[in-house]
Amino acid sequence: MGEPTNDSKSSTVSDRKLRPQTEMVHGGTQRSPFGETSEAMYLTSGYVYDSAEQAEARFKGESDGFIYSRFSNPTVQMFEERMIALEGAEAARATATGMAAVTASMLCQLSAGDHVVAARALFGSCRYIVEELLPRFGVESTLIDGCDLNQWRDACRPNTKVFFLETPTNPTLDIIDLKAVADIAHEAGARLVVDNVFATPVLQKPMEFGADVVVYSATKHIDGQGRCLGGVVLGSDEFVTDHLANFLRQTGPALSPFNAWVMLKSLETLDLRVQRHCENAIAVADFLGAQEKIARVIYPGRSDHPQHNLAAAQMKLPGNMIAFEVKGGKEAAFRLANQLGVIKISNNLGDAKSLITHPATTTHQRLTPEARTELGISDAMLRLSVGLEDAADLTDDIGFGLDAA
Repeated sequence: MGEPTNDSKSSTVSDRKLRPQTEMVHGGTQRSPFGETSEAMYLTSGYVYDSAEQAEARFKGESDGFIYSRFSNPTVQMFEERMIALEGAEAARATATGMAAVTASMLCQLSAGDHVVAARALFGSCRYIVEELLPRFGVESTLIDGCDLNQWRDACRPNTKVFFLETPTNPTLDIIDLKAVADIAHEAGARLVVDNVFATPVLQKPMEFGADVVVYSATKHIDGQGRCLGGVVLGSDEFVTDHLANFLRQTGPALSPFNAWVMLKSLETLDLRVQRHCENAIAVADFLGAQEKIARVIYPGRSDHPQHNLAAAQMKLPGNMIAFEVKGGKEAAFRLANQLGVIKISNNLGDAKSLITHPATTTHQRLTPEARTELGISDAMLRLSVGLEDAADLTDDIGFGLDAA
């Protein structure tokens, strides 16, 4: 019946430079001889060889083809290729979760005696990797204020191999100058790894500003509907071939083919969803800014954000994440959250449903009170991931919550 065909290579479309919205629908698609419209889901752990000689050639890397789904899988490969097209990277590997992607992107290129510089404003689990896990294996780390370019320069050592940051940051939505930090990293002989989960590849492409590696929790906006866990690491052919691919092959944080299929279908609507997310977030941020019981609103799309102009230069739109502080501290913040009906309490983000969490007691609870204060995470702060509902229903819901606060 023939071999699977790759639409991006088997037609004249392969000669065209397709726009991101089109790549999110068609990128990387392979069709079996059955000619299915939707991408095929290959739920298999292993593969059959035509001969022992073919098996030998594949294991030696002398022949293309699949060996074992811990290494690679046709459905997972389609997801990786679509992400490559969307991000503008040379290569990618998918992982079981976003934290697997972060961990692999760091460990695959570091050895005992190396040094990492990271922005201290990170998701709690990412700080664990930098502060606690890497030092166990002899990798030193320094945490700095990512918005202060002099701190990046001053933290560099002869053994510095990696810079790591997220922008916008979780949950305080600081914006870090990607091009400036990339230049400092490269002057020091280090790679810049960027966690781009808040911005999504629709709104920000770190590699355009000099980043070497980009990681995502695909669980967030890429799935976008709270169904599946997944992650992806993107970089150069050299980085993936020489560092990442074998690390993943031997350690095994493989993405399920089923989850990869879900992500493929989600990518088809990612651009539309992110646009609506941002429209709603702008309306909600403006509403919050006008409320007497709100002490502070942090949103990159507002002119009062400290890095508003930088956000506008790096991002197409300001995203769907908002942080705000409620007058009355933790008790008032809890009362507001508990009164909400449309908006749900959850530590996830990037979902079709609007989700709210109290970072000091959830995503960043393992940090010391002093560390949270240093980051600007107060007991009065709530983090809101704005979903796809009608914006008026969201502002009405917050209004009801404020009555309780």
